Amino acid sequence: MEKPIEFKIVVGITSVGVSNPTDRLPFSSDTISLAIGILFNELRISIGPLSGRSLHYCNDACLRRYLEARNWNIEKSKKMLEETLKWRSTYKPEEIHWNEVAVEGETGKAYRASFQDKCGRTVLILRPGMQNTKSLDNQIRHLVYLIENAILNLPDGQEQMTWLIDFTGWSLTNSVPIKSARDTANILQNHYPERLAMSFLYNPPRVFEVFWKVVKYFLDPKTFQKVKFVYPKDKDSVELMKTHFDMEKLPSLFGGKGTFDYDHEEFSRLMAQDDLKAAKFWGFQDKSAGVSNGHSGAEVAPEPA
Repeated sequence: MEKPIEFKIVVGITSVGVSNPTDRLPFSSDTISLAIGILFNELRISIGPLSGRSLHYCNDACLRRYLEARNWNIEKSKKMLEETLKWRSTYKPEEIHWNEVAVEGETGKAYRASFQDKCGRTVLILRPGMQNTKSLDNQIRHLVYLIENAILNLPDGQEQMTWLIDFTGWSLTNSVPIKSARDTANILQNHYPERLAMSFLYNPPRVFEVFWKVVKYFLDPKTFQKVKFVYPKDKDSVELMKTHFDMEKLPSLFGGKGTFDYDHEEFSRLMAQDDLKAAKFWGFQDKSAGVSNGHSGAEVAPEPA
């Protein structure tokens, strides 16, 4: 029996392994939308009934991110999503309170920027040279909290964030251990797929090449392509920043004209407000009343598939 056209399209999408089927397959947008809807339904059916926060988490936008991350392969997407749901049920990232991780942010080594990029994406600013603590588990919890917070503050219709990483003061002696870098990459890639739009590494010192030669092997090809090295005296780098950011708002440490200084007390007040917003979003009365996931933590993330 001849297969229906939507079946052929779905097979075509999954077999060619494209990141965005609407860009490359020779079908109308309506037909592609139908095929993608079929893939959504297939993935929903394959993961089985959900309830509570897992059901809330697995909306259509979520399913699309996991499908894109695994090139629209249902089985691989299912495996990835199930691993995330298991991780979220034990690590409970939505229940991390700002007051649990606030000490990690005292130096301003990582925070959500007050501005967005030109596409309306939330911007996370990371300054690894400002490292102030020794606990790798708490450092990762702090980053996970900020990722969740960045997602919470995305405008409607936007699914991705941008990272700005300033290397002022960074050296091999104060760099994060390789294990921490690997765990961070695993969390971002395995549990927040398609959430990172771009990561700008601003003015890394030459010695960073030694660290990067190791870290880059933890990145999948898609994530690797999103990493951009930026140097203030390089013309192409300057143009790249102008393309993605309003230079009037971009802080001067990234080559812009903005004059923002991190204020930990002010940021803490903002995060306290966002904790209430997160509690409402996830359906518990007060984020501070959520069940603590503990500081010992489960395994941070499975190895990349």
